[in-house]
Amino acid sequence: MSRRFALEKTRNIGIAAHIDAGKTTVTERILFYSGRVHRMGEVHDGTTTMDFMAQERERGITIMSAATACTWQGHRINIIDTPGHVDFTAEVERSLRVLDGAVAVFCAVAGVQSQSETVWRQALRYGVPRIAFINKMDRVGADFNHAVESMRVRLGAHPVPLQMPVGSEADFRGIVDLVRMRLISWRGEGAECEQVITEVPPELLAEAESARHDVLEAAAESDEGVMEKYVHEEPITVEELLAGLRKGTVDGRFCPVFCGSALKNKGTRLLLDAVVDYLPSPTDVPAVMGHKPGYPEKEVVRHPSDDDPFSALAFKILTDPHVGRLTFIRVYSGVVKSGQQVLNTRTGRKERLGRLLEMHADERTDLDELRAGDIGAVIGAKNTVTGDTLCDSAKPVELMRVDFPEPVVHVAIEPRTKADQDKLSESLQKLSEEDPTFQVRVNEETGQTIIAGMGELHLEIIIDRMRREFGVAANVGKPVVAYRESIQERTTARVRFARQTGGRGQFAEVEMAFEPGEKGSHFVFENATVGGTVPREFVPAVEKGAREALESGIVAGYPVADVKAILLDGAFHEVDSSDLAFQTASSMATRQAIPKGRPVLLEPVMRVEVMCPDEYTGDVVMDFGGRRGRIDQMHLEGKARTILAHVPLAEMFGYANDIRSRTQGRVSHSMEFSHYEEVPANIANAIMEHAGGTFRFE
Repeated sequence: MSRRFALEKTRNIGIAAHIDAGKTTVTERILFYSGRVHRMGEVHDGTTTMDFMAQERERGITIMSAATACTWQGHRINIIDTPGHVDFTAEVERSLRVLDGAVAVFCAVAGVQSQSETVWRQALRYGVPRIAFINKMDRVGADFNHAVESMRVRLGAHPVPLQMPVGSEADFRGIVDLVRMRLISWRGEGAECEQVITEVPPELLAEAESARHDVLEAAAESDEGVMEKYVHEEPITVEELLAGLRKGTVDGRFCPVFCGSALKNKGTRLLLDAVVDYLPSPTDVPAVMGHKPGYPEKEVVRHPSDDDPFSALAFKILTDPHVGRLTFIRVYSGVVKSGQQVLNTRTGRKERLGRLLEMHADERTDLDELRAGDIGAVIGAKNTVTGDTLCDSAKPVELMRVDFPEPVVHVAIEPRTKADQDKLSESLQKLSEEDPTFQVRVNEETGQTIIAGMGELHLEIIIDRMRREFGVAANVGKPVVAYRESIQERTTARVRFARQTGGRGQFAEVEMAFEPGEKGSHFVFENATVGGTVPREFVPAVEKGAREALESGIVAGYPVADVKAILLDGAFHEVDSSDLAFQTASSMATRQAIPKGRPVLLEPVMRVEVMCPDEYTGDVVMDFGGRRGRIDQMHLEGKARTILAHVPLAEMFGYANDIRSRTQGRVSHSMEFSHYEEVPANIANAIMEHAGGTFRFE
């Protein structure tokens, strides 16, 4: 089979932004005007194509990223609509990892908001070129220039408006296209809304010419040919200008800015033009780099070509009630056909890809093959998880995995009846496969099942999905903070483990040191033995023993983090030593050493952003003071005050209701995990007493 669309005419894009900026509405308009759907869905009616889950339609928010595809001007555009709520940030992270470009949507009233910053940082991390769409230009308080300036100030971006709005709020009636110098207005309402293209009226010409000067400068800085003409004041054609702007966008030098009102169908067709004109195809971005499995130092390059060996990254797992387990993949090179066997480099095993699918939200179309640059789903990759590389077994490569933040909130959960027991474990396993930020563990002391997630809403959605999709009735405890332990001083312990039970015994001796590690390092292990005092084959068992002891908590029952374990010395017996003996000795040494290293309790600290009328600033600040909060920034925009603070998560449960009652519901806030910080000793000891522990923090 030949390609349906040339690689140069393929766009893999994501639509990302803060919650309520209008991402899903933008996507719905794109699908309608490209002919992919024949009726525009509305978020407020619960009729959107992309928000197909019951919870999404009820709440009016996106929870899971959804993939679709459409065509525009002879180009194929693969689109992933991502969530805006910070609890579901993993969906954005894994989507951006496999995309070539992104549309960042901003609200014309609020400008850049906290989750917009998170998305922007994620896109920078993966080198994803972006264009910006300032949405909701028809809303009261809309201010295009303020939104663009907030991109410059809060994101450190270099925004270049390629459109100039004509009017705003109720008077928003058109835009000036600064590249082709034409006025675009609209006639009619709803799906019948037509674009009307006319010349720029004389009263707007001077302002438009001034704004176009910045566009010419941006193109000149990116393209030598445009620069030469610009310097010599020669006329620059639209084609030359487009090429210069495209080069600058793909290189990440600047971010083109567009505007409109997606809900009123104004500006979204022009946004589709911009996706084609400025965002990269798979051939415009650098070839993907990987390494030989098991040899991180040996780099392997895969070019975006059907002729290169097959390589793809699994970026999402979904349990579909009709077809079972779906694995979403982005193909970076080569071709894969349905029924083909490929290698999973993490497991070292081959997987048979039974069916290949093109996804349109929750609808599926069977395909015979997927080619370089395609995004699709496969059925049959049973042992593949998020971040795994699938490749040609004859020419293996391992691509960069996706890193996800650790969960910060957990709750205890138990089945209501005996019949629910098996269904509970099955549903939790499937949900944890789908969502890397949702974790399940069993407390060995109490036997309780503990589920952990990124926030209260995250766990609420998980529990709701268990009930609806898997029919599980469960009792759920109150949300609890995911504390951690760490140490402040280096400490050592030497342990000899010997058991003789008639016949072959067990023997191992280890001397280990533990010292504070770097923040965010979790657990680092080093083998510092010399002279073979601990044979090389037993070293992994020593590491495993220490790691497992630290995960189960030592002082207060919470996992120990940011610790470096060093194996200094040891002894072994030719006959009686075994992996189990060294694992046990290491675990015992860990439990002896940690309490002597001046343990501390760590708690997750959240970055909180509150927007409120200026008269309520005092109430908000006082409330943060009572929650052990630290105010970082405050700035006034019009009559609204934005307050940025860092507050321990333990103090933020129920915050939304409290702050609404204090401010008569006139405040909005967002919250995301920032870092772990030491809990003051008096509070740490109170937590210990509540948990029934006897250890006292200094």
